[in-house]
Amino acid sequence: MQDIYKKRWLSPFELEKEFGIKEGTQATLRMNKKIPFSKVGRFIRYDRHEIDKWLESHKVC
Repeated sequence: MQDIYKKRWLSPFELEKEFGIKEGTQATLRMNKKIPFSKVGRFIRYDRHEIDKWLESHKVC
């Protein structure tokens, strides 16, 4: 089994497991164009580097 912490492209399920962002919340954020994602056919993928940058830019402190 591949370690999800080393993958660059994450599925919604993997993003939820690693970052704790529920799949329903991800869908809402995608619909409102608030989270970076890519769509390949019918598959949603998140670039780990883009998610890290996105989280850093949304710090509250």
